[in-house]
Order: sequence, then structure tokens, then C-alpha cells
Amino acid sequence: MALLRWSKKYSVGVSSADREHAAFLRSLNRLHAAMIQGMGKSVTGPILRSPPARARDHFASEESMMKSSNYPRLAAHLAEHEIFTRKLDELVTRLEEGDNSLSILLLPFMREWLADHIQKVDQAYGPWLNEHGIH
Repeated sequence: MALLRWSKKYSVGVSSADREHAAFLRSLNRLHAAMIQGMGKSVTGPILRSPPARARDHFASEESMMKSSNYPRLAAHLAEHEIFTRKLDELVTRLEEGDNSLSILLLPFMREWLADHIQKVDQAYGPWLNEHGIH
């Protein structure tokens, strides 16, 4: 059973961003499935280490599109990305220090942030980018 299933309600209308958002949801669902099977600890490390690099690449891609189109809410969007990246870095540090409770913390953090960020913050840029020739 998926925790968050990709659907049109998460689409921002920009195909590259939608593919990357769907990949984040798949990672979250892998963690959720592992936790249900009692294997959350064994999956948390690889899942947690992957998002910071993937998030930075994704954020750079989004930010590039927004900059090239002079997106008016760019500064606020950058701040949101910084908050998320800082929190992921904190969780990776805790993992490396031996904190075994991270799967319990990571799942709700990722679920809430992804759903909220995609549906509120990211969906705001979709129409702007489309109007400026970025699909």
C-alpha cells in the first residue's frame, strides 16, 4: 500500500519537475513499505542518503527554470528549498552518528513536506513557467 500515490493533484504541469516529484514519492513509498515489513532501519540509510543529492539536483533544475523565466516568487521558493535541504542534512548527520530512530522521523517529515510543497509551492510556478514556454 503506497503512502502517497502519484496523481494529477501533484502535477505542476512541467514534465521534468513532475518526473522528479514522482521519483521522490516512490522513495517515500519504499521507506513506508520497508517500515511495514519491519525493515525500516535497513532502508533508511540508502533512502536518506539519496534525497539530498537528488533534491539538490532537482532544486537546481527548478531554480534554473524559474530564473530563466523571471519567476516573481523565486526568492521565497529558494528559501523553501533551503529549509528542506538543511533538514535532510541534519537527518543524514544523525544517521551517521548512529541514530536508529530516523525511519520513524523521516517518513512523516518527507510525506508532509512533499505533499505540502508540491501542492502549494511548486504548483504555483507551473502556470508561470508554461506561460513562458517551459513545459
